[in-house]
Amino acid sequence: GSAAAMEPECRVLSIQSHVVRGYVGNKAATFPLQVLGFEVDTVNSVQFSNHTGYAHWKGQVLNSDELHELYEGLKLNKVNRYDYVLTGYTRDTSFLAMVVDIVQELKQQNSNLVYVCDPVMGDKWNGEGSMYVPKDLLPVYRDKVVPVADIITPNQFEAELLTGRKIYTEKDALEVMDMLHAMGPETVVITSSDLQAPLGNDYLIALGSHRKTKADGTRITQRIRVESPKVDAVFVGTGDLFAAMLLAWTHKHPNNLKVACEKTVSAMQHVLQRTIKSAKAQAGEGNKPNSAQLELRMVQSKKDIENPEIIVKATVL
Repeated sequence: GSAAAMEPECRVLSIQSHVVRGYVGNKAATFPLQVLGFEVDTVNSVQFSNHTGYAHWKGQVLNSDELHELYEGLKLNKVNRYDYVLTGYTRDTSFLAMVVDIVQELKQQNSNLVYVCDPVMGDKWNGEGSMYVPKDLLPVYRDKVVPVADIITPNQFEAELLTGRKIYTEKDALEVMDMLHAMGPETVVITSSDLQAPLGNDYLIALGSHRKTKADGTRITQRIRVESPKVDAVFVGTGDLFAAMLLAWTHKHPNNLKVACEKTVSAMQHVLQRTIKSAKAQAGEGNKPNSAQLELRMVQSKKDIENPEIIVKATVL
């Protein structure tokens, strides 16, 4: 059988949003994880008709009591043992606090559990950062969530918010990642930044840092830089896809953040290139593709997700 079939089953609890149409949150994370051999249990933190970048959207939001109730059901059946927890965009502080409680309890069930957290809070546009979640989520992420997380995937703005420190140079970024390690996570990936890429302005820089403490107490840190070609469009769900694939590839390459990031970013590029090409074809010559046309081509990219041809290389720093 395949390698995936030989491994003992690896189970992920993914607490994210759900859309009927399109690919964000759990819809962006589940398929790639399943394709890569993981059992995925999804809690849908919201159920919307589509992502909120469309002109219209309708749907329901799960509250923290309802989240707790779902978890209680799993617990009563004694099926609350997980290898990974994955979380992304959340708008509500009590919901986020409940996630932390659940993660802590799951870590008591399985001390090897890995919590992968994308601390989604905001982003920079033209150099100006702004938050697109309520401001009171920042202290919850900083003081409660990040300390129990093992892998975090902030963008530059989110890394700055969490540490209270601005990033102007690569050296700043490395120091910010060290500050984030000190808060708890052993793997930190700054998924996008406005740092100048050595390859030029058409490239986007991501930075990764993996800190391990060896049995004798010594610490080793591996740091990498990844430069990927900018794709000229506004996609939704890319962060969710990135975090899911990073979870999978760090699982398969636990001590090689370089390879894990190369596979993640390369697969990302394949999906985005296929999406933009297809969106432009649908929109027609000279027209700007709309939200519906820019939905990630997830199913069409199955082979690229499963076995990405490495088209983006990482540099060890």
